[in-house]
Amino acid sequence: MDALVTTQWLAGELSAPDLRILDATWFLPSESRDAHAEFVAGHIQGAVFFDINAIADQTSPLPTMLPPPAQFAAQLGALGVATGNRIVVYDNAPHHTATRAWWMLRSFGIEAAILDGGLAKWKAEGRPLLSGHPVPAPATVAVHPNTALVRTLDQVKANLTSHAEQLVDARSAVRFTGQEAETRPGLAGGHIPGSANIPYSSFFNPDRTWKHVPTLRLLFEDEGIEVERPVIATCGSGISAAVVVFALHLLGHPAALYDGSWTEWGADPSTPKATGAA
Repeated sequence: MDALVTTQWLAGELSAPDLRILDATWFLPSESRDAHAEFVAGHIQGAVFFDINAIADQTSPLPTMLPPPAQFAAQLGALGVATGNRIVVYDNAPHHTATRAWWMLRSFGIEAAILDGGLAKWKAEGRPLLSGHPVPAPATVAVHPNTALVRTLDQVKANLTSHAEQLVDARSAVRFTGQEAETRPGLAGGHIPGSANIPYSSFFNPDRTWKHVPTLRLLFEDEGIEVERPVIATCGSGISAAVVVFALHLLGHPAALYDGSWTEWGADPSTPKATGAA
């Protein structure tokens, strides 16, 4: 299975017994939308709701952080995902949050694919939706944490001296430069020094499908990023940074994600902050 699958492909695989579909729609609190309610109102046949808020480290003061391995395995198993299943993730969110679920799965050694264009494309093509709250049969899934895909605050701090990895910030330009104030209390404006800025929306066509691979490469190169060299992706809270990681995956290059991102960095008085253009 390719990392990016089409709506046509998925429609033809819906009856496959080894296929598991996850709806990973997630919204910011300020968007006043209920992702789970929207899932119940209409979802792709066989899909279950992957709750990014719930499948997170509940002991962390930071939002949506990776959960401990045992918790992730238990929650994923409760969704009916078993070892060896083929997994497709989609969303119906402006932040393309299926990439966050995809990265979480890979961070625990589980391969998955993303539905190109998400639920919006599925609906635009007139494909059927189901309503209700499915209750899957519990399953057992093995997890194998891959720490190479995750970066911590201390690791990103150390990188400011070593410059071993390139930093790519997926937030909007006005947040990156500090022109727009952060909405979370106590957060400084700006970005991690040395970061390049490629807003996550840059990677998509108007119909929410991914741009072609040569165009993705140009997006990085135009900001001085060498895709063959290691990259750390960052954003506001580790959600849209996964778009950068998936784009590099499509280019054949793994990347790491700074899970705490600006929510952690911007609130820490010990971290340096930069403002203005990269």
